Amino acid sequence: MTRLSLRGLLAVAMTSSLTGFAAMGAQAAEEVVIGIGTQNTTTNTVTGGVVVKELKLLEKHLPKTGKYKDIRFKLDWQNFTSGPPITNGMMAKKLHIGMMGDYPLLVNGATGQSQAGNETQLVAVIAYNAFGSGNGVVVHKDSPYYELADLKGKTLSVPFGSAAHGMVLQAMQSRGWAESYWNLLSQSPEVGTTNLQEKKIDAHADFVPFADLLPYRGFARKIFDGAETKVPTFHGVVVRKDFASQYPEVVVAYVKALMEANAWVRANPAAAAAKVEEWTKIEKEVAYLYLGPGGIHTLDPTIKPRWLDTIKTGHEVLTKLNRVKPLDIGAWVNERYVRQAFTELKLDYEAQKQTLANYDIGGTDPVCKAPITRPREAGEVWVDGAAAPTAHASALCTLAAVAKAQAAGQKIKVAYVYDKALGIKVFADKAFYAVNLGNPKKPEIVPFLLKKDAEAHAATGGGKLGAYADVLAVAQGTAL
Repeated sequence: MTRLSLRGLLAVAMTSSLTGFAAMGAQAAEEVVIGIGTQNTTTNTVTGGVVVKELKLLEKHLPKTGKYKDIRFKLDWQNFTSGPPITNGMMAKKLHIGMMGDYPLLVNGATGQSQAGNETQLVAVIAYNAFGSGNGVVVHKDSPYYELADLKGKTLSVPFGSAAHGMVLQAMQSRGWAESYWNLLSQSPEVGTTNLQEKKIDAHADFVPFADLLPYRGFARKIFDGAETKVPTFHGVVVRKDFASQYPEVVVAYVKALMEANAWVRANPAAAAAKVEEWTKIEKEVAYLYLGPGGIHTLDPTIKPRWLDTIKTGHEVLTKLNRVKPLDIGAWVNERYVRQAFTELKLDYEAQKQTLANYDIGGTDPVCKAPITRPREAGEVWVDGAAAPTAHASALCTLAAVAKAQAAGQKIKVAYVYDKALGIKVFADKAFYAVNLGNPKKPEIVPFLLKKDAEAHAATGGGKLGAYADVLAVAQGTAL
């Protein structure tokens, strides 16, 4: 061989060897699949699921150095309509991270502890209501029933194993009602919705957002809200214990992604609600009811002692009915990851753990020309075509804003006021009102979700029960 051709062969050989080594290096990179079970249509879980997914926040926070430099993560997002199927996926080792409401969470924990090697841990909270609102019972809008006691002997459906199912069982036990009080059926949100609309059942109990979504869509009326139980409700995040032990930095990354999603919602809640509608098909007006300022649920990842009391209460309810395995709450809860996330973000975990504060409606009322100083007596009006609602100082000012907009030929997408008894944000056109016209220049209009509460307030103050049309007429005729 000539010297030139020998050099050529050596060059080819070296190139082939380097290519081979590169290929071996590429093959050496480990792929780790992370199965994440979400509930996209459950509004209180969106910042733990669909928002993180669509904004690619987990990819942003996943570790990429140290032992992770040769790991390639593949995110396997799996969407479900309720919590129990997520637990099934976690027990089958197909899901590593899941999110669900309090009753499914406790069943998840108990189920994992009953199967050695399948244990799960509660690592963070997504959203909560300190008094139980979010779950509820609805009837058809034409129904003669207005409270839970009216359903004796009637057919009530609920997704079995859900947070709403737990609410129903807790309400029954607290009233001393036997399981035979009504005919309780297991129906998914989709099936229950259809059957209620077609009047095949008398009532349907469901979790967020369905107890408000169905009335918003115009064919249902809420007759019971979980806030009446005074037992907190929340949605949280569970992780397989073996996965968390092997990849603790990944769990911290997920919590940081969740926290960034929470901040994204609060930064522009109306725009966030519009994106949630785009991603989930749940109307933005309903998403805003829950996640907007002063909304029904508070976004907060900290694990507060009272949420664990909720788990204990729920476990006692299910234990009496022989529907759950034992649960060691202390062994199940692990705050390590959420604490680390706070530390890395330079935030005070203990301070946040002690507060129940939400972000509230504020600003100056453009109709009443007054500062909004009592957020829980305020309201909002969302005019069709507007990017966001306008805030108002009182129910009367809110209704006056509606009347003014309608008089100008504008269409109202939605208006919100606050229930005086339960303290929750409600749709103004679905509320009942106690109306006192003793002072015509300054009428008293007090909103309530439930008819019985409005009637009771009206009776004590010498007023009368009013519907939405009634109070709009009063507001329109009032000089503000």
